[in-house]
Amino acid sequence: MSDLKSRRPLSPHLSIYRFRPTMAMSILHRITGGALYFGTILVVWWLAAAASGPEAYESATSFFGNFLIQIVLIGYTWALIHHALGGIRHFIWDTGHGLSKETSTKFAQATIAGSLAITVLLWLGIWIFA
Repeated sequence: MSDLKSRRPLSPHLSIYRFRPTMAMSILHRITGGALYFGTILVVWWLAAAASGPEAYESATSFFGNFLIQIVLIGYTWALIHHALGGIRHFIWDTGHGLSKETSTKFAQATIAGSLAITVLLWLGIWIFA
């Protein structure tokens, strides 16, 4: 029995694949989707506070004004933008375009660069104009 077991072919494993940007974007797309679930709880709390009256809104505004919470909000913003750009990338793929290795790698790189750039510009605008 052990002789048969040693001659069985093994399934491919991650160790035989070269890590590619598209793989990283797939993993990040899943992670950002999960992060959006928890971050949306904060958005709902803020909206509920705004609808509940001035005291509740002031409490929420004070909470969101904390530096550490703003870091969380920046992360949430990036996750939202990254997930949206990843969705657009997948939509383009669904049309049958951009499926070559070179183009899909460029899309993956554009997704990460675009999400970071848009997040930075958005938060700079918030800090400058708020």
